[in-house]
Amino acid sequence: MKIERGVTLLELLISISLVSLLSLGVLYSMRVGIDAMDKTNQRFMKNRRALGAEKVLAQQLAGLMPATVECGGPGAPKAPMFQGEPQTMRFVSSYSLAEGARGYPKLLEFTVIPGENNEGYRLIVAETPFASANSLRGLCVGIRADPLTGQPSPLFPPVLSRPDSFILADRMAAIRFVYRNEMPPPVFEQWFPAWQFGKWPSAVRIEMIPMQPDPANLHTGSVTIPIRLTANPYYVQTD
Repeated sequence: MKIERGVTLLELLISISLVSLLSLGVLYSMRVGIDAMDKTNQRFMKNRRALGAEKVLAQQLAGLMPATVECGGPGAPKAPMFQGEPQTMRFVSSYSLAEGARGYPKLLEFTVIPGENNEGYRLIVAETPFASANSLRGLCVGIRADPLTGQPSPLFPPVLSRPDSFILADRMAAIRFVYRNEMPPPVFEQWFPAWQFGKWPSAVRIEMIPMQPDPANLHTGSVTIPIRLTANPYYVQTD
């Protein structure tokens, strides 16, 4: 009589159990690897956005153009097209987000607004094409005495959020613009929370504090950007 050898039910159950355990171990390892890769990608994107925001701000301020604006109707006095306040900044730049340094000049309008669900603050910027001084007509509504210095200061309307505004920084505990003005010796320079009318600022510092700083990640932080202009920046009166 011929006897055929095979596996018992117990051996089959043990084999299935071993295969299941091995499969579970492989799937768990894959899950851990995918989660680690996802966290690495998220950290990379956050770091890239932080570096990108600082680079954009530097290029936009480096491209500042010495445009002037009429503060009132035709024949009104002209002033440098620069608005600098603690949470608002306006100027004309040769660098734009959409076209970089090779596009047409843009009027850039920065402002600080509450974040999503009123959590923290975000810095946004809106761009408007700039063709000539005529495109700025009506933007400066007059000249008033600065409440801090008593010097003449252009009066601009507030910067408002627009549907096409771009978010440069988000989830910040605080955001503030500070401006460096050249001073006569022996002071040479001094920082102000608002631009002092008369000269272009020699530098702008954007102070940003993240809400939840993480030492493992880069954050959009404070950045100081010098401004170099060769045009006459002083207030002039038209005939």
